[in-house]
Amino acid sequence: MIRVALDAMGGDSAPRTEIAGVVEALAELPEGFLIQLVGRCGAIEAELARHPGVDRGRLELHEAADVIGMSEKPLQAVRRKPDSSLVVGLALQRDGRSDATISAGNTGAMLAGSTMLLGLHDGVERATVATLFPTGTEPVLVLDGGANLDCTPRELLGFAYLGTVYMRDLMGRPNPVVGLLNVGEEEEKGTAIVREAHQLLKRAPRLNYAGNIEGRDILPGPQQRVPVDVVVCDGFVGNVVLKFYESSARVFVGLLEERIPDAFDRPEMADLNRILDYSTYGGAPLLGVKGVSIVCHGASTPTAIRNAIRVAVQAARAGLSQHIGAEFAQRQTATSA
Repeated sequence: MIRVALDAMGGDSAPRTEIAGVVEALAELPEGFLIQLVGRCGAIEAELARHPGVDRGRLELHEAADVIGMSEKPLQAVRRKPDSSLVVGLALQRDGRSDATISAGNTGAMLAGSTMLLGLHDGVERATVATLFPTGTEPVLVLDGGANLDCTPRELLGFAYLGTVYMRDLMGRPNPVVGLLNVGEEEEKGTAIVREAHQLLKRAPRLNYAGNIEGRDILPGPQQRVPVDVVVCDGFVGNVVLKFYESSARVFVGLLEERIPDAFDRPEMADLNRILDYSTYGGAPLLGVKGVSIVCHGASTPTAIRNAIRVAVQAARAGLSQHIGAEFAQRQTATSA
């Protein structure tokens, strides 16, 4: 049984959205997991009362009196609020009482808390938020998605390895192609950090590195120069690209509804809407920590929470964290040889 601790107080509409997502997950996903709801039990029970048919045998409640706000400084909040829902959820995993942790709360606090309580695998210099971008074919992984605004060249190299393991072991791509996001494909392009990262990536063993790529290469299509599975960048760039992508999808859907009012009444359009909806992919895994941490958007829908639970269960069941540890152990051995 996979145990998933969910910060029930983290999102913008907590705990209503979190509980609704849990109800969907218990009803629609394959069995074999248990949900640990972490937060103010009175508020959680009040929401559960709205869903009398939920399987209470697959739920645990864990009291956490505090909540870390979105505007709080992450490291300070984690240290000052050990009884917050986010920290208590991570502590369950640290203590071996849970297999994964999910939060739609403060992303920086989730990064800081996961790093402090779970620790990083040997050789990992920094954990990273890995975000799947929906495309017309297979999704593309972009990392960092916003947790690390400033990165060193070695950290960007580490992100490439982390993304490779994720796409290989969870997405079933045997030899993922890595691209470094830049303002041009030429070696002399980009900031000093990006240029140095490019040289490190070129020399890195066991990486299928395609070189510098541009923004037009992220999504498959006639404009794409090199097909890639993993896109590496710092969190500042990654978050700007992510938010622009999300808004572009909304604009596209809005234009369709305006120009072709009955467009989404057609059965064949349902799949298109699903592809463009970020909630299809749930949360973003925080790769590099010794465990499974899933970061969700603060405005996540119940469907997004449900799919974050699916991702957490898959990652725990597949042994993703152990595979990352093994990959970095091999990398260190190859570097020292």
